[in-house]
Amino acid sequence: MTSITPFLWLDNNVPEAVAFYTSVFPNAKIETVNDFMASFELEGQRFNALNGGPKFRFNEAISFFISVDTQQEVDYFWNRLIADGGEESNCGWLKDKFGLSWQVVPTALGRYLSDPDRKKADRAMQAMMKMRKIIIADLDKAYAG
Repeated sequence: MTSITPFLWLDNNVPEAVAFYTSVFPNAKIETVNDFMASFELEGQRFNALNGGPKFRFNEAISFFISVDTQQEVDYFWNRLIADGGEESNCGWLKDKFGLSWQVVPTALGRYLSDPDRKKADRAMQAMMKMRKIIIADLDKAYAG
């Protein structure tokens, strides 16, 4: 069976990164981990990681999208992923302490942005564009007008 697995090039910190990611996601498991490489799973998605050194760095051209339903879930993933040196960006994007980009996005945003009533959708989009972490209550207010 053909499959596609994200492969993370890290800078000599594979065990630390795997421990971090598997502590953030409730449904995580480690298949293998050593000082050079690892295979692990987060929420059913398999990842491979390699200690490749500092030659290549992550950038925003690739990110991992976390779809959540509640503000509690937004807050949980946002706070855990920016902990210990991560950084906030705009519109639900952040970088974790390893420089990997994530998007923490409530399902409400997708519903609002795809609404055929373009005025409602545009209000939700404009509200989201002003946010760092997405606040569902603020989206709700903007969408409702």
